[in-house]
Amino acid sequence: MKKTGLAFFGIAAVGAVLVLSFRFKEGIDINELRKIYSSGDPSTWPAANIDESVKPTFKDIGPLDSVPYPTDNPTNEDKRNLGKMLFFDPRLSSSGQLACASCHDPQLGWGDGRRVAFGHDRKLGKRNAMTLFNTAFYKSFFWDGRAKSLEDQAQFPIKDNLEMHQDLKELAVKARKYKGYEPLFKKAFGTKDITLDKVFKAIATFERTIVSPPSRFDLFVGGRKDALKDNEINGLHLFRTKARCVNCHNSGFFSDNQFHNDGQTLWGSENEDLGRYNVTKNKADVGLFKTPSLREVSNTGPWMHHGNFPSLKDVVQFYNLGNPAPIQKKYMGTSRDSLLPTTSPLLKRLNLSVSEIEDIIAFLQTITTTPRRVQPPVDFPK
Repeated sequence: MKKTGLAFFGIAAVGAVLVLSFRFKEGIDINELRKIYSSGDPSTWPAANIDESVKPTFKDIGPLDSVPYPTDNPTNEDKRNLGKMLFFDPRLSSSGQLACASCHDPQLGWGDGRRVAFGHDRKLGKRNAMTLFNTAFYKSFFWDGRAKSLEDQAQFPIKDNLEMHQDLKELAVKARKYKGYEPLFKKAFGTKDITLDKVFKAIATFERTIVSPPSRFDLFVGGRKDALKDNEINGLHLFRTKARCVNCHNSGFFSDNQFHNDGQTLWGSENEDLGRYNVTKNKADVGLFKTPSLREVSNTGPWMHHGNFPSLKDVVQFYNLGNPAPIQKKYMGTSRDSLLPTTSPLLKRLNLSVSEIEDIIAFLQTITTTPRRVQPPVDFPK
């Protein structure tokens, strides 16, 4: 029995060596990569595999910057507390049953875990509810960028007929009925007057507090050499090189804050979504969607604007195949040809191996942190 066990152990060890040898066979010394990437000096990292069009705005991945606050809505503790109260208060909806937190649950990665969100009268929405993690770092909001600030963003789900279904003209009137809110507005803004502008500013202030803590990736690139495993380091390297992920998912935010057609318009199907074109009506924007941040990505599925990808493996494999975008031929040659989407030239077939895909997914786990419990308000103002 002991000899059999030793023999089995020997075979397993040889197998592990062969796997590692295969995984790093392309002249990659994993110990050297560990040393370089954990040096604390990104200038020594291997060159990122990015296209010429990306270079003018490219900023390599790294730690998050500090949260920016607009000059017309500076933060303070009372405003943050008020914003949290409003965020969780279902009375902001017409039914009195839906709050912002209904689609952005802190226990579900600040999303709702559904393919697409549901709202008033349990009607299904058209898109996946984006996580609110690190939303302070976006330059525009929603998948199609229709809101230009977090303050602007706060009004959309409240007034949307498929979401909270609340007439904005009536919202402030409704809020004023709850006299318990007056001292909270007084503390936050200096006066007890309850206005729509203050409601949206308070909610936006709270949303700017939803920021990822330092991840294992952050600790690693900051000098903690043992913070990542070998396969995770290889995934990091692939992310920046062969897999070309940094063309769109760059900066400490892991998003370029831009819009791209990733082949997911589903043109001509019943689930067609023309993305940013629906906002701008500019034909050049057909099929463009905002690049989402990848921080916390392992906790924010299902993925893509339509929520059709149930696993990260599905997502990485889709990009590996070069983002095939099937076109419904029944619309070819019709007036709809003018809206035929063009997939971004940044997306190419990658020829990643099975182990390389696994390593990239392992790396994505390193920019995902352990969920922190957020205590909702126990009582709302009366």
